[in-house]
Amino acid sequence: MFPYIGNTPDDEQKMLEAIGLDSIDELFDDIPKEVAFNRDFNLDLSKSELEVRAYLTEMANKNCSLDDLTCFLGAGAYDHYIPSIVNHIISRSEFYTSYTPYQPEISQGTLQYLFEYQTLICNLTGMDVSNASLYDGGTAIAEAALMAAAVTRKKEIIISKTVRPESREILKTYAHIQDLRVIEVDMKDGVTDLEKLDSLVNDDTATVIIQSPNFFGIIEDIEETAKITHKVKKTALITSVDPISLGILKRPGDLGADIVVGEGQSMGIPLSFGGPYLGFIATSKDYMRKLPGRIVGQTEDLDGKRSFVLTLTAREQHIRREKATSNICSNQGLNTLAATVYMVTLGKEGLREVALQSTKKAHYALEKLTESGKYKKVFDKPFFKEFVVTSDTSPDKITSELRNENIIGGYDLGKDYPQYENAVLYAVTEKRTKAEIDKLSSVLEGI
Repeated sequence: MFPYIGNTPDDEQKMLEAIGLDSIDELFDDIPKEVAFNRDFNLDLSKSELEVRAYLTEMANKNCSLDDLTCFLGAGAYDHYIPSIVNHIISRSEFYTSYTPYQPEISQGTLQYLFEYQTLICNLTGMDVSNASLYDGGTAIAEAALMAAAVTRKKEIIISKTVRPESREILKTYAHIQDLRVIEVDMKDGVTDLEKLDSLVNDDTATVIIQSPNFFGIIEDIEETAKITHKVKKTALITSVDPISLGILKRPGDLGADIVVGEGQSMGIPLSFGGPYLGFIATSKDYMRKLPGRIVGQTEDLDGKRSFVLTLTAREQHIRREKATSNICSNQGLNTLAATVYMVTLGKEGLREVALQSTKKAHYALEKLTESGKYKKVFDKPFFKEFVVTSDTSPDKITSELRNENIIGGYDLGKDYPQYENAVLYAVTEKRTKAEIDKLSSVLEGI
C-alpha cells in the first residue's frame, strides 16, 4: 500500500486534458467491453488511515513465510540459504536504483558486475558466452529454442517430458507464434527415453531439449543425448540445469551441450511468493550472434584503464526491431547482481559444499521416508536433491496434515503426470536439518 497519494480530482482533470481525453473511462477505451470490469469495486466509500492500515496488515499476516515453516517443496524453486552479504550489496543505493547501462561512460559499476556475472555463468556451465539475463528458467528454455531454430533454420523442436511442465507450456506458446513444431519425447523409468529420441531426431530437428537433474530430480545422460542429437548436422542440444548441481556434476558444456539454460533463483534470490526470478542462458560461439539480450565486454579506455562496454545488444530498443533476437529479454539488474555476489561469496568450494549437503540430506530423507514400507520410492535412478515417493494416501491429505505441523510438503506429481497418481516430489536443500527431516518422516508415518 502506498501510504499517501496527493492527486486531487482537479489534478486528474488537468492530466486528462494534457493528453486530450475527457474522462478516466476514455483512457481505458482500448479494453474490450466483454473483458472490462463493468461494475463498482466492492469497497467501502471511505475508511480512516488507521482502519485501512489495520485491515491490510491483518490480510498480510495471513501469509506465511519460510521463517515460520519448514519447506520440502521444490519443483523449480528452492529454499537455499542466502548469505547476508548478498542483501547488503544489492541494497546499496548505486545498485538498488540502477536498471540498465544505456550510457557506458557513467554505468561502469553496472557493466562490471554484468561482465563478472557472464564470466561466472560461463565458468559454471562450460560454455563460451553468456548474456545478462532472462526473466526465469521457463523463458530461458523458450528463448534458447528460438535461438537454435534461427541458427539452424529448421522448424522442429524436440523436448523431453521430464522437463519441468511449466517450461514446456511456455515453449509451446512461443513456438506457436513462430510457426515452430514442438514434439514431446516420452520418458522411461523417470528419464528421457533415448531410443524414442533417436527415432524422432531428423533433418528438420532444430534442437533437442532435456533437463538434468530433470523434473523428478534424476540425473539425465547428457553425453549420450548429445551423441543422438548431433547425428544430424547443425541440430543443437539445449540442456536445462540446476546451477547448484554443477558444484558436483560435470559441466554440460563438457558433455556436448550447445546451449545451457536454467533458473538462477537458487543463487541468492529468495522465493518471494513466486518471483522475480532469474533465467540464465549460455552458449557456444556459434550461436553468439543470435543470443538474446546483451553481452558486456571488457576493454581499455583512452587512459589505458580497465573498462566495460556493451559489446552485443540484440534487444529491440537498441537495434532495428526486425533485426532483434528478442523483445522479452530484460536485464534483471538486482537479481543478476544477487547471483553474482552469491557465486563469488561461495566460490568453488562453497558451491560444492552446498551441492554435497543438499544431495546427502536428500538421500538420507528418502531412506528415512521409505524405511517402514508405508512410502515407496518411485524411481531407482541417481538423483540430486529431489526424489519421488508414493503411498496409498492422497497428496492433498498429506499436504494438509503436514501444514498442520508447519511443514510445506512436496509437489503432487499427479497434476502433471496422471500415471503417477499419489506420487509426491520432495526437495531437500542444505538448509534442512536432521531434526526437520526426522519430523517430516514422523508426521508422514502418522497420517
